[in-house]
Amino acid sequence: MDQQLSVTSEVGTLKRLLVHSPDSGLGKVVPSKAQDWLFEDIVHLDTIRRNEYDYYTKILLYFLDPEKIKGKLTKVDALEANRNFYKPDHKDFFASDKVIELQWLLAQVLEDNDIKIKLVASVCAIEACTYKTQKTLLAYSAKELAKTFVSGTSSDKQLLFAPIPNFIFTRDLGITINDYVLLNKPAKKARTREALLAKYIFFNHPLFANYKEHIIELSDSHHSFLMPKEEDDRKITLEGGDIMVVSSNHLLVGVSERTSSEAAVQITNILFEKNIVEKVTVVKIPKKRDYMHIDTVFTQVKRDVWVMLGNFSRKAVKHEDENAIERILEIKKEEKIKILQFHKKSPENPIYFDSLEDLLVDISKNDLHCEGDVRFIFSGNNEFPYNAREQWTDSCNLLALKEGVVLGYDRNDKTTEAFIQAGFSVIHAKELIQELEAGTIKVEEMKDCLILMPSAELSRARGGFHCMSMPLLRIAIK
Repeated sequence: MDQQLSVTSEVGTLKRLLVHSPDSGLGKVVPSKAQDWLFEDIVHLDTIRRNEYDYYTKILLYFLDPEKIKGKLTKVDALEANRNFYKPDHKDFFASDKVIELQWLLAQVLEDNDIKIKLVASVCAIEACTYKTQKTLLAYSAKELAKTFVSGTSSDKQLLFAPIPNFIFTRDLGITINDYVLLNKPAKKARTREALLAKYIFFNHPLFANYKEHIIELSDSHHSFLMPKEEDDRKITLEGGDIMVVSSNHLLVGVSERTSSEAAVQITNILFEKNIVEKVTVVKIPKKRDYMHIDTVFTQVKRDVWVMLGNFSRKAVKHEDENAIERILEIKKEEKIKILQFHKKSPENPIYFDSLEDLLVDISKNDLHCEGDVRFIFSGNNEFPYNAREQWTDSCNLLALKEGVVLGYDRNDKTTEAFIQAGFSVIHAKELIQELEAGTIKVEEMKDCLILMPSAELSRARGGFHCMSMPLLRIAIK
């Protein structure tokens, strides 16, 4: 049997991942609830689908499952009028087992009537539904029910409960660590149903049947229920954007607005007890909405190239027309980061890193055995105010399709300049798709390339392509 799960790096060639295409729930986010549902703004659903996310789907299929898209582009574009190719409940859905749609998996899980009964009861309990609604949901087909669970909208277009618009950020549902899956424990109530649906998928879908003993859940500490709000760090909360598998023996855990210190402790202990990794590095970043997760601050491009926010760098941010007052104001806004590395053999003696750069250089040199200089590409080309503006629109949140070939947003102009200065080529998604279809560019020949994705609406949802992917299988880098 083909291996279904194995992730031992951030940049090994991607072979299988979980995604979720924007559903109708995104189009129901209202201004008064946007921040409760963890959105900064309301987005235009049709634009985010047709003009932006659909390009992401096509790119993923060309790289991971070309038989589903190669030579079919004209037909797919014809179907875009009603988008059947992208709809997991439609017969024309692309149905890839490499680019895997979560709603499609959920519908397959719900074909089992016992699971259907349990999950309907669970969702209705957390959403405070009436018994009548519960009975109505039980009468739905598996595809209808999966769609309703995700969008909150019934088959007759009634809004039964809140949508879960963050479901598109599949990274936060769970993380593949070697051949294990670590499930999340969301910090925000708005993501409770996401975590429940993910749990049922991972424990019940045949895709993961051989890995049930390799699914890790974090439990609440015995005293968590008694903790006052001021001691949130003692509660167990975890989102996948704070986990990075940088080598088969080394995991990074972010402590942030969404992932607690207590969760970092529990993750480290579990991974050491199960002999999954040899070392865990905890990266504590400021608890600010600006950053949210560590993958909004840095991601890996190649084994010796990283993109990062200069605020956490030893290198000062460059200012246009800088004067003394500006320097003083910037110093006052200085952000702190704390980095501790724990080793399985001696967890009581952690190694401290003075800067994020020091840690990333150490990973490249000691974990990934790079011999040359380790390079950094900075958000906004490390120029004020572009560094902060472009980090806000996920200039540091990139997904590596393979080593050196990454997806990013087209709106981050200064960061794109920094990539070009670092020797990377740049191509827009629409152009790349045409070249791949024509055969003038081949996936296996691409290297050192930033693929620019349309992003006017997607970027307003505050998540990049690292967030919008949960890798299940990557080829190990050598």
